[in-house]
Amino acid sequence: MPQPDAIPVTLAEIARIAGVGRAAASNWRRRHDTFPKPIGGTDISPQFSLTEVEAWLREQGKLLEIGAKERLWPQFDALDDRAETGRAIALTALKQEHPDVALESEPQLSLSHSAERVARQAIALAEREGPRQIFEFLLGRWLDTHVRQISSTPEPLAWLMAEIAEHVRSVPGSGGPRIVLDPACGSGGLLRAAADVCLRDTDGMGSVRLAGAEKDPVLAALTAARLSLTSLGDTASQPWTVDVRPADSLRADSHPNLRADLVLCNPPFNERDWGYEELATDPRWVYGLPPRTEPELAWVEHAVSKLLPGGVAVLLLPPAVASRKAGRRIRGALLRAGVLRAVIALPPGCAPPHSVALQLWVLQAARPGQSADAGHSIRLLDADDAVKAAESIDWHALRDEVFAAMGANGPAPDQDSAEVRAPRRIRAVTLPVIDLLDEEVDLTPARHIPVRPTGNVVELRETWGRLSTLLAEVQESAILLSAIGLRANGDGQPGTMTIGELARAGALVVHTGQLPTEGCVRTGVIGTGGVPYLTVSDLLMEGDPGGWVPAQQVADAGLTATDRNDVIVSGVTRAFSAWVEDGTTTVLGPQLYALRLDPGKLDPWFLAGCLRAPANGRQAGTHTSSSARVDIRKLQVLQVPLAEQRRYGEVFRQVTQFEQAVRGLGEMGVVLVRELSNNLSAGRLSPS
Repeated sequence: MPQPDAIPVTLAEIARIAGVGRAAASNWRRRHDTFPKPIGGTDISPQFSLTEVEAWLREQGKLLEIGAKERLWPQFDALDDRAETGRAIALTALKQEHPDVALESEPQLSLSHSAERVARQAIALAEREGPRQIFEFLLGRWLDTHVRQISSTPEPLAWLMAEIAEHVRSVPGSGGPRIVLDPACGSGGLLRAAADVCLRDTDGMGSVRLAGAEKDPVLAALTAARLSLTSLGDTASQPWTVDVRPADSLRADSHPNLRADLVLCNPPFNERDWGYEELATDPRWVYGLPPRTEPELAWVEHAVSKLLPGGVAVLLLPPAVASRKAGRRIRGALLRAGVLRAVIALPPGCAPPHSVALQLWVLQAARPGQSADAGHSIRLLDADDAVKAAESIDWHALRDEVFAAMGANGPAPDQDSAEVRAPRRIRAVTLPVIDLLDEEVDLTPARHIPVRPTGNVVELRETWGRLSTLLAEVQESAILLSAIGLRANGDGQPGTMTIGELARAGALVVHTGQLPTEGCVRTGVIGTGGVPYLTVSDLLMEGDPGGWVPAQQVADAGLTATDRNDVIVSGVTRAFSAWVEDGTTTVLGPQLYALRLDPGKLDPWFLAGCLRAPANGRQAGTHTSSSARVDIRKLQVLQVPLAEQRRYGEVFRQVTQFEQAVRGLGEMGVVLVRELSNNLSAGRLSPS
């Protein structure tokens, strides 16, 4: 019988502890009579005793060391109180790294006896695996568990907001420490990104002061712990100072005298009870008293009031803020003062709520001597649905195209031009603010950017020329490949070997991609010596590697990096493929494999061609769940001599070129159909 105080775990948590998929844990329960009996939950989602599960896994030899963190989390989750679990996670970090740390909310960090016991276990594990790794793991699981109550800013979006703010604020010759404020900091993602961006732009030689406020005291404590544990390059010295306070910034500004270089904020949306009555005479409302139904504009005015001269604020806001009738007076005042510099409409899915195309508002306080009049311009960018692939956001494309659309001189150059200088997929326009000061003062980018053909007639003719070239390539490849005939009936087909058999024979070595440690993968422009990091998600979006890893960390962490002529294989059915590495070193993520060949036994193009056959992937695939995987050791390879492998390899190379030409032909056809339709409907082409 399980103990009354047994810690419950689900099948999904058992799978994490054992380092397997959930389907495997379900199979264990069905196939083994000795599997622990449920102690609670439901028939659909049963719960088991953690102690009994660990004992069973140990007996079966299935308890892996990688499950140490996973075995810790159910004990936190069993506290069954969101606030106390959060306090325990925060105190785990704060008391280990900074035993003398004192927050204004120190009394609210007190824990029950059970929570203290779990926190001590976390501290002991952190001493072995590192405090930052353990804290980030626990924080991530806590946020995932309470995702409906707590929404956080996704890391790529936080980086984008921080980079925009730093780019707009940058002044040649400016120096000194950066002061960054987030008046509704949540779990601290924006402050963390801002610190990294500021230090990156100063080559780590500058200093940053991070200030934050959060009305949820547990989140405030977690943010303080998170930022205190983070350091640049794992150095011993802290590259920034942290001052996070539990407070409602609108009702009671916890940093009344602070003025910041950068203000980043993802404020709560549609909060009607934001303090309208009690704040009616507040001096922050320089641009007008925000209506009761416009809490987001209250956050905008608060952010602007906290800026130093020339400082920049970037806020994530719902699209209705740009057009609601109640806020038109404040929007007009912001435009007249030259404070609102850009509005960027993001694609849906960038942040919760994922079904809404949120907006970034970029605001900048006037510098000394700068006049405030209606002669300024505002930059409007429309990226709605512009950089989506495979139902996800291509963050690198989004970042690159936003900055291209903003231009080298910032998002709102002072020039009265309505010329659309759009990059490939983001439409943008610079407008004099006087053009927007009408009865509605609608700042929705899509309503001011003319929808017109992106190309001209000359470009259309060039596209027809490229189409002709692609058609010729397809025809040439088709002639070559159509000459390949079937084997004569008397000729026996060659046998096959599996990748597992080839590995045992010493013809190749299988190197498995790994998940880097927390904080190892960087985003943005690849730094000096950085190595691209490729994941299955990148393949699903048909894009380039989505991140990079410093070269030193590749060696230290023992990550899998490719060599020239390695055959790379994706082990996920939806992204199944195989190709020959062309010489660019890449770090591989989970479920990606590098096959390092003995050139005296295998030809790389022959091997890649055999492996990438769809029928081969289906035969070696596992179909026990919706996210089927491919067991690459079961993939079949023809058993032929090396000389014949090279002949096969050359044909496989031609098949690859044919595939690329056909795909390019399809993409070019889509472009031509769109341009023909646009130009004909605009009257730029004559049917005669």
